[in-house]
Amino acid sequence: MTPAARMQAAIEILDANRDGTPAEQALTGWARRSRFAGPKDRAAVRDHVFDVLRSRRSLAALGGGETGRALMLGLCRRDGLDPDEMFSGAGYGPSPLTEEERAAGRAPEEGAEALDIPDWLWPAFRDSLGEDTEAAARALQQRAPVFLRANLRKADRETAATALAAEGIETRVHPAAETALEVVVGARRLKNSAAFRDGLVELQDAASQAVVEALPLASGQRVLDYCAGGGGKTLAMGAGAEVTLFAHDAAPRRMRDLPERAARAGLSVTLLEAAEVARAAPFDLVLCDVPCSGSGAWRRAPEGKWRLTEAALDEVVDTQAEILDRAMEVVAPGGVLAYATCSMLARENGGQIEAFLARHPGWCCSWQRSWPVTGGADGFFSAQLTRAAEGA
Repeated sequence: MTPAARMQAAIEILDANRDGTPAEQALTGWARRSRFAGPKDRAAVRDHVFDVLRSRRSLAALGGGETGRALMLGLCRRDGLDPDEMFSGAGYGPSPLTEEERAAGRAPEEGAEALDIPDWLWPAFRDSLGEDTEAAARALQQRAPVFLRANLRKADRETAATALAAEGIETRVHPAAETALEVVVGARRLKNSAAFRDGLVELQDAASQAVVEALPLASGQRVLDYCAGGGGKTLAMGAGAEVTLFAHDAAPRRMRDLPERAARAGLSVTLLEAAEVARAAPFDLVLCDVPCSGSGAWRRAPEGKWRLTEAALDEVVDTQAEILDRAMEVVAPGGVLAYATCSMLARENGGQIEAFLARHPGWCCSWQRSWPVTGGADGFFSAQLTRAAEGA
């Protein structure tokens, strides 16, 4: 495919997305219909689509509209590409620009539009991040790095990096966690590499690794990942200490690959249905990586930024509180209830912890930290809750 043909494919996918089709679904449908497209073509089209979705609002201003053509025109203008080379109609590319399209477009307004944040969310986003606001928003406009976690059950970080390098995958250490590696060359080779297949490394953002590294894990503990999802943090906890691992998720299908992943990592995990959690209690450590706005990870899932509504945020905040109230019941005396989000919004983070402590005066917050999405890793928040000592 020519560069222009790739752009036309992205235009069609963006139009489908605008009509309500999720981007991944639209990309998959296009790939199935376009058997002529090679791996590099598919990767390039995907990159176009996600580059636009990360900056949809500012690109719409530059391109003069919300259609796929306008958004890709905005991308050309932002990145200094000659629109006439892409919009020429040659090589299955987009048809030539009209005079109206040439005249349309303007510089994005400073603030929410230029930084690609919805207007309704801008005050909360700005108040939550303070002096980090612009840096965080700019980071969300960029592609996320690829991070790996060295599986300490099988290899330390240096050994894992050496094994990856032998397969043409170059990495560098990341300061967020002792296990974190950032892939700088060869990311597309990763899933076919022996290091990945043999469980030396797992895909996991550096901030997620930092959350687990901060947990007070100790050998002999019974540990529950209460909102396990695919199980990335479950496996990271198991690699960090000799613990008995349990995993639960409100949607058990999300955990379907966890037993296989655990076996590859040299671990064993007991999956629990909702009714089984209380019977298996108590647990020395319960991690609640709760559903959230996902604002700290919008580089990876940019549609979430545009689909989030005030009502949806209200609902997810209520869900977070309900999860904490349920999970506290299965924490052993002297145990820890850990809370985490991939959000940068204060309402989901420190605000949620303050509300929990107000509801449960017998508890205290022994540790908390936030990671804004400005140091390469995703934006994250975590806190550790314990029952207050008698008389405290």
